[in-house]
Amino acid sequence: MKPGIAAALSIPAFALLACAAQAQTTVEDLLWIRFEQRMSAYASEVDGAFGYAAIDLSTGRTVSKNGDTIFAQASAIKIPILVALFRDVSQGRLKLDGAVTLTAGDAVGGSGGLRDKLKTASQTLTLRELALLMIRDSDNTATNALIAKVGMERVNALMTELGMKSTRLRRVMMDAPAALRGDENASTPLEMARLAAMIYRGEVAGAGEIVSILKTVKAAVRQAVPARVEVASKPGGIPGVQTETAIVYLEGRPFVFAAAGTALAEGASNPVLRAAGIAFDHFERLARVNAYGHRVR
Repeated sequence: MKPGIAAALSIPAFALLACAAQAQTTVEDLLWIRFEQRMSAYASEVDGAFGYAAIDLSTGRTVSKNGDTIFAQASAIKIPILVALFRDVSQGRLKLDGAVTLTAGDAVGGSGGLRDKLKTASQTLTLRELALLMIRDSDNTATNALIAKVGMERVNALMTELGMKSTRLRRVMMDAPAALRGDENASTPLEMARLAAMIYRGEVAGAGEIVSILKTVKAAVRQAVPARVEVASKPGGIPGVQTETAIVYLEGRPFVFAAAGTALAEGASNPVLRAAGIAFDHFERLARVNAYGHRVR
């Protein structure tokens, strides 16, 4: 064989070897496989429909189970409302210190204490105060006041602009007839996780203040994560539905976790709690080992 021909034939061989080296499974790959297997096994145990999405904020690696399935979000839909509020503030359309006066006719049931206060007197609050009540206390009266100020269509238009085509605010809080019609506030685990990642990266207006508000929440992910680790999250719960979207500020391996359990059996425990524990175990392990699995932290 002529030298030139041999050299030409050897090039594909080297290329194949390089591809094989690049495709070699790493310890981290094995840990991710284990994580997905654990989550899939857990999803099969949930007495209802379950989906999740997790994003490694250090690398961008994303995994999910039923991540593109559209689930009812309950109060987790308040994250998109909050994002839309801060977009309007950044554009000068609204002011956080702008006052809103609520009367007894504005009160709705469900979570929050504003309803009880309105029984005795009208209440004047700033948009900033309403935003805190909406997220920290999941106050539905405060939420409906903010929806009225921001506009349902503007929330949905912003979600579309951000690439969240399945995330839709279709009704105000506690609108039972709308829910019966199927006008549900909905999203997918992947879209909620991506929105949280955008907040973490400062890719939406007012991201710093949004995070500060979300950090006031104490819910399932907060319960599943050690107190030393900060969590910014928003849960949602209505009959048959438990959801939560969270940013977990784990040192060395921050991550986003979004989960939704729907059509849950009556009296079922919140499936987000155990799922969040599985996720934290995975990311904490990644944070503690080097590339070869040696626990160095």
